[in-house]
This record gives sequence, structure tokens and C-alpha cells, in this order.
Amino acid sequence: MLRIDARQPGAAAAIDELRQRLAPEGNVVSEAGRRKTIEVFGEPLTPVQVVERICREVREQGVDAVLEYSAKLDGAELTADQLRVPAEELKAAHAAADPEFLATVQRIRENILRFQTAILHSDVEIPTPGGGFLRQRYLPLARVGICVPGGAAAYPSTVLMTAVPAQAAGVQELAVVAPPTKFGSYNQDLLATCHEIGVTEVYRAGGAQAVAAMAYGLGDRLPQVDMIVGPGNLFVALAKKHVYGEVDIDSIAGPSEVIVIADENTPPEHAAADLIAQAEHAPGSAVLITWHEPLVAEVNVAVRQQLEELERGDLARQSLEEFGAFIIVNDRDHAAQIADLLATEHLHIACAEPEELLAKIRCAGAVFLGPHSPVPVGDYAAGPSHVLPTGSTARFASGLSSNDFLRSNSVISWSEQDLKQNAEDIVRIAEKEGLTAHAATVTRRLG
Repeated sequence: MLRIDARQPGAAAAIDELRQRLAPEGNVVSEAGRRKTIEVFGEPLTPVQVVERICREVREQGVDAVLEYSAKLDGAELTADQLRVPAEELKAAHAAADPEFLATVQRIRENILRFQTAILHSDVEIPTPGGGFLRQRYLPLARVGICVPGGAAAYPSTVLMTAVPAQAAGVQELAVVAPPTKFGSYNQDLLATCHEIGVTEVYRAGGAQAVAAMAYGLGDRLPQVDMIVGPGNLFVALAKKHVYGEVDIDSIAGPSEVIVIADENTPPEHAAADLIAQAEHAPGSAVLITWHEPLVAEVNVAVRQQLEELERGDLARQSLEEFGAFIIVNDRDHAAQIADLLATEHLHIACAEPEELLAKIRCAGAVFLGPHSPVPVGDYAAGPSHVLPTGSTARFASGLSSNDFLRSNSVISWSEQDLKQNAEDIVRIAEKEGLTAHAATVTRRLG
């Protein structure tokens, strides 16, 4: 892992380089990815160019393009009739599921629903002086598409953390897309989770082609959605960016991240476990910030020991070497300053008096306070969604919540008295702008 002494001159450049590393441009591709691109497209396209081509062809050719790319990219030979997972298959997966797993899913759903319902916006109405009223009205989106990854692992938790906030908001139609793989839309636990929480639309499609299918619609095969949410690889993120404006999206997410702020009160083995847990996403960024310099060596030793014990230890090690860092700071205030600069997805304040330090930090997707709140409690069970801003975007973006699935509009109901009291101001502004017809709609009503 990279070691940065933020107390020394020149450290700002090293921190900025780390920050840039966490916010890729979207055109970096591995050698294996480059070979696959040439195999499929016949030329070394960038990821952005790949996504643009896939989205254009799905828009023009519909379901045929989706099925073609599923075959070329996922090796799945599907017909149009096999795109949607049959209701009988969802029901069978649910019937065959471990009852304890289903009980866990239901308990987590209740946790999420309790939190997401509690934070939900409600209509606001205020009276006007003349007897009318002004109202802000909130209504759920009609139809939402959910991306669930399925490349290296199955993610029932993503279904819960996206679908349940939407259900809390009152969304009636939810369409889940997952790649046609053993970890995606053929995964029995994933299908059982969908059935358990009432999601009836599941489609066997992944990548940019699935995003385009939801954004543009495939007729009766997959009706267009209003919003697309959920994580995915680089191509999913770029596709969401490409279709934004046609539909709404939650965010353009990159590799998962954590910052752990620790001091002499933080057990080194706990800090090491927190760093490795995020690196396990492969890629995943993990940064330790501390003003207690001896902790760096202690955590480093603990990281090495724990990596040897883990099934995905080699993948986590690669992530730590590429995206991991120890940052030594002057004090708590300096730690808060660096944390705000990096604006991370997950921020675990694992030092003494975490609330006091949190008051000095503005930018983080989700914050975890104290020794008993490691990041996985937010990933899996607590209630806030685990779909969070990455790549330093937490300085302006927020995590997914039930309120993202609401659209609002204002309602104005003025009385004659209200109009008379404000007419002079309306007419004056309209005439200043040269919009005399605007002024006339008011003056004609007042005689």
C-alpha cells in the first residue's frame, strides 16, 4: 500500500494523484478487455465507443441487438421468449430456497423499509394571505429499472438495497436486469429474493445492452422505464451516463471505496479487516488516515496476516497495491480536511469520539461511527441503501434513497384577492422582460 505523509511538503500532489486514480476517465481498459473488444467489434474501441455503439444498436434494432450482445459478450444464446424470467421459475427458486435465507431477506427488508419510509418526503401546503394555497406534491415514479451485477458473485443485497427503497416510495413497477450467468439471472438465491420481496419482472440481460434496453424500451418484451438505478462494471456506468436524459439515473459509479480514520484506540486487526473488506471488491479502494504513526506499521502487519487467510486474498492484495494508501496527518482536524478532499463512498470513523470528528466532515456517501459499525452493516442490513457515490463525487452527490424515486411538482391555487395583491409586481417584471402577453393575462382578469 502507498504511504503518504501528509505532514510533509509535496504530499498534496500525492493525495491528488490518489484522488484521480479513484475517478477514472472511462477509457482505461485491460489487455484482456482490449482483446475481447477486438474480437466482438473488429477494432480496438475504447469503452466509451463500445457503449455508444451498443446503445445505438439497441435503440435501432431492439431485442435482436440485446440478444446478439448477450451471445457475444456473455456467451448466452437466448431467444426473445427467454429474455424474461418466467413467473414459475421465480416461484420455484423461492420454494427451493433455504428458509433461513428467506427469513434473513425478510428481516433486512423490514430494516430497509423502516428507515426508507421514515425519511420519505411528504406533501407540504401553506396558505396564502388572500385565502388560496401553495402546495409541493410528491408522487412516486411509475416504473424503475434495477441493474444487478452477476459477473464474479451473486448480489441479492443489491436487489434489497434498490428495490425496497423504491417500494417505500410507492413505485409500482420494478424491472430487474441481471446478466445471464450463474451469478446473475440464473442464480437461485437472487431469483428467490426477488420473489420474496414482490419483484415480478426479472430479465436475463446485463452490461450496456441491458441499460439501453431499459432506457429505450423493447416494446412489450421490456417496456421503457423512467429511472435506472444500481451498480455495475465500467460499461454499465458509461451506459447509464449515455442514456441520462432519456431516463433518470442514480449515479455513475466507479470502484468501491472506504476511508478508515483511526487512532491509538483502534485495534489494528479491526482497521486491517475494514481495509481488506473493501479491497475484496477487486477493484476496491481502501485508505487509512491516522495521526498515530505507529498504527501504520501495526495495520500493515495485520493486513498481510489476514490476506493469507482469505479466499479472495490475492484479489484484495492487488486492489490494495493499486488503490490502497496509508495517510499520516497532523491531527484530527487535518484528518477531517483530507477526508473531505477525498469525499469517499464509505467513511468509517473508528477513532475515539467519532461524533465530534464527524461534525468537521461534510463529504462522504455513508458514514460509519465507532467500533461496532463496520461498513458491511450498511452493505447488508442497517437500512440506508448501499448504492452510494464514488470517485470523490460525494462532495456533490448523495446515496440512493426512497426520495430519489419521487418526482415533485408545485401546485398554485390563488384567490382573486391573492392575484390583486400581487398583480402590480407581476406586471412590472413581465414588462421589464418585454413579455407583455404575460402581463396581459393578469390585467385582463382584473378588469
